[in-house]
Amino acid sequence: MSSVPTTLATRTYLQLRHDIVRGRLAAGSKLRLVVLSARYGAGMSPLREALARLCGEQLVVSEDQRGFMVAPLSLQELDDIARVRNLVVDEAMNDSILHGDGSWEACLRQSLAALGELEAPVSGRPVVLPPEQLDALEARNHAFHQALLAACRSPWLLKLQESFYHQAERYRYAALPRARDKRFTWDEHQAIAEAALQRNVIKACRLHEEHLARTHASVRAALADRLGQTAPPVFAPRSQRSR
Repeated sequence: MSSVPTTLATRTYLQLRHDIVRGRLAAGSKLRLVVLSARYGAGMSPLREALARLCGEQLVVSEDQRGFMVAPLSLQELDDIARVRNLVVDEAMNDSILHGDGSWEACLRQSLAALGELEAPVSGRPVVLPPEQLDALEARNHAFHQALLAACRSPWLLKLQESFYHQAERYRYAALPRARDKRFTWDEHQAIAEAALQRNVIKACRLHEEHLARTHASVRAALADRLGQTAPPVFAPRSQRSR
């Protein structure tokens, strides 16, 4: 998707998605069209189009005769997102590493360097970041993960992985609202990029899967505590599964 919205509906969709993912529109909350129209400066037509797109991404739920609401959170959904996301990302990364050219390598190195400028100084220790710095770090983390998969030849895989990325991001923001609780994993990002640039597909995919699994475990523990639930997890990295 272009970084510059081309229509009011697209702009509204991006603003709504951002606010849902970041928890500014709380999970399970009612989305009243009149309130949203005033908040985003959008008419009913582009607003409904934006909400329909978000329903397709399962970030918004449409209730018969009752309008729209932000999708609720659950441990079961979090586990399902983690499991299916890994399948999609593994396939996309495999194809990207095998077919990436010099331009892909340069972009991956550039995105890693940009991420390192913000992540390396705080990696491995509890820290409180101001909101604007945390937002910048999240944007560079997203760009790094996009760069890893950029050479994948399947538009469908890339579209699916982007949707799963934002779903997982929403759970991270909901479960770990304070910057000090987040994982700053510069060493993991470096190792993944190094393996990808060496065209070691098996190692890169394994490291990436373990990277996602560690984040999933920390998010899941925090969400379980918040929800007061202890449902057993249904997702684990393949390296931890019985053969």
